[in-house]
Parts: sequence; structure tokens; C-alpha cells
Amino acid sequence: MAKILLLEDDISLIDGLEYALQKNAFTVETVRTVHEALQHLNRTNNYDLLLLDVTLPDGTGFDICEKVRASGNQIPIIFLTAADEEVNVIRGLDSGGDDYITKPFKIGELCSRIRALQRRTKYTAQPIISSGNLCIDLAQNRVILDGTIVELTRAEYRLLNLLVRNANKVVTRETILDALWDNTGDFVDNNTLSVYIRRLREKIELDPSQPQHLTTVRGFGYQWVS
Repeated sequence: MAKILLLEDDISLIDGLEYALQKNAFTVETVRTVHEALQHLNRTNNYDLLLLDVTLPDGTGFDICEKVRASGNQIPIIFLTAADEEVNVIRGLDSGGDDYITKPFKIGELCSRIRALQRRTKYTAQPIISSGNLCIDLAQNRVILDGTIVELTRAEYRLLNLLVRNANKVVTRETILDALWDNTGDFVDNNTLSVYIRRLREKIELDPSQPQHLTTVRGFGYQWVS
């Protein structure tokens, strides 16, 4: 059974979430503040996923995510929030989050995302993928461009991995959503994929406004040109 740390301060939501997640074969430990969450994480690493509310009495879920990622911990993280503005999507992705779900949501949707994220984190493959001056080190989950490590969020890393694996082929938007979100495209914010693409270009293209590698194939999807 996957063990989840739930950070949520809404008591009415906590009861329903705990019950539903346990009914779906997840073990849940719940905390209500950033301070409590950090105490639990410092005490044990024995969690399979973090489910983080964004707005808490003593901080934000982003604060937890940034501390976790700074420590080198790549545990899957999903944000729960009532806000769906693009700025919050970007903040969540940039802090190292893997997914983002807006309240109110259906428990079936949440459980599907959790299971999909668990499957993705178990993915293994060849240790190195290279394309020109870009190298993806799968063993250490890092990207190196011209000999320098590129700082990517987990979501950006997965997207780049998919595109480079299919270099010089058009990867449709639907294929990307199926691969990254396990065929749950309807659950993803309409802006999320565009955000990933834009942020990746800013990090790996010499001129993000005129990309030479991560190109858009209008009406179809995206292509990595090696």
C-alpha cells in the first residue's frame, strides 16, 4: 500500500480525503501545517507521495516542495489548491511539483493521478540519451547541455525525455498527455503543457522565441530536432 503524507488544513476536506484514499488502498498520514509536515519528513523518509495544499496557516505547499527538492529527494508531489491561475501552475512546477489539481475535484480523478504518478516514477531505461550537445543522464535524472547541468523540474525533465527519445519525429499533444499523465488529459489544466514547453525552451534554446530544437508542429504537436 502506498503511503501518502497529506498536508491540508481544511478539516471538512481532510475527513473525506482520508476516507476516500484509504478506501482506494492508500495509507494516509495527515498534517495541517508546514511545520508539522517538515517534522514528519525529517523524522522519516518512508512516504511514497506528498499531497500538498498550497495555502496553509504558516506558509505554502510550495515551501515544502522546495525544501524536499533541495535535499535531493525526488518523491512524487501533487499540489491541491483552490487557485487555477497560470502563475500558480508555474510556481508549482518550478518548485519541483509533479502535478496540480484544482479544488473541487473528484476523488476518482485524484486517485488516477496518484496511480499514474506512481507508475511513472518506477520507469527505468537506458542510462544515457544523447542528442547533439544535450545529454540526458537517466541514472541520475539530470540533463547536461554543453557540459553544464540544466536545472529542470521533474515534469520538464519527463517531457524533454519523451521528446528526445522520439527525436526528429512529431509527437502529438495527445501522445504527450497520454505518456505524462497516463491518459488523463482531461484532468490537466489547458495551459499546463504550453507552460512546460515555454519553460523548457527558456532553459535549453539559445533563442527561445525562435527554437531550433524544441519545435511546434502546428495542428499536431511538438518535435525535437536533433
